[in-house]
Amino acid sequence: MEVDLRLDPFDTPWPEIRDAVRAAVDGGFAGIWTPDHLDGRVFGASQVLECWTTLTAVAVSTSDVKVGPLVLNVANRDPGLLASMAATLQDIAGGRLLLGLGAGGGAGAGGGARAPLRREQEAIGRTVPTDSVRRAQVEACVQEMRRLWNAPGFLRPDPAPPVVIAAFGPKMAELAGRIGDGINAPASHPRLGELVAIARDAGRDSARFLVTVYSEFHDRWFDVDSPARAELAAAGVDRLILYLGPPFDVTRIDRAGRLLRGPSA
Repeated sequence: MEVDLRLDPFDTPWPEIRDAVRAAVDGGFAGIWTPDHLDGRVFGASQVLECWTTLTAVAVSTSDVKVGPLVLNVANRDPGLLASMAATLQDIAGGRLLLGLGAGGGAGAGGGARAPLRREQEAIGRTVPTDSVRRAQVEACVQEMRRLWNAPGFLRPDPAPPVVIAAFGPKMAELAGRIGDGINAPASHPRLGELVAIARDAGRDSARFLVTVYSEFHDRWFDVDSPARAELAAAGVDRLILYLGPPFDVTRIDRAGRLLRGPSA
């Protein structure tokens, strides 16, 4: 199981993110991810660096770790533009892109926890449709990207990046398995094994299907013999993505890296 780091760039300048990336790479983390938000208030911040631009900078400042968005909201970018962006970043990264996609946050009954996500979309002149419409948007986006990756005149990624689709419930898990190359879900999801099974049974090549999960940055994840890690292994998880918000403590990242590398580190 690979262990990755998601750096949340809220109210954080690039130099601080760059230093955290260096610490993560030196520490042995296998991948670097960033979330896709345009309004820092989603996470109680005043601003946030744009995901894809940040990932490009991460890609050119590293040489062997995977890079990816966790996850892109397909409503934020036209599928044709996203196809070109993904192919370009795959070229810049030398084939290290993992393309996380999601349906974005729903409107939610009465707002609640999803209200900041709705306000973010409204701020850029977009509405938040129903869950079924947003699922359809994800499917249409993936189909259009793959079509354009093979269309004359368009940059063809080599190789095509795995499309990892975020899923919180069985309908998105089925979609991830049917049209995606992987699934992403919370590590603490009470039905994680069920979601993975639904995705694997949905029709694509289950042997090559990528299972990724995410959780908070905590020492318990760095003990390979811990019950928490054992549960993920039993669910068939390939990558564990730990998210870390600012201010980024490079000493903490380095310490986690030593735990990753084992007692001899």
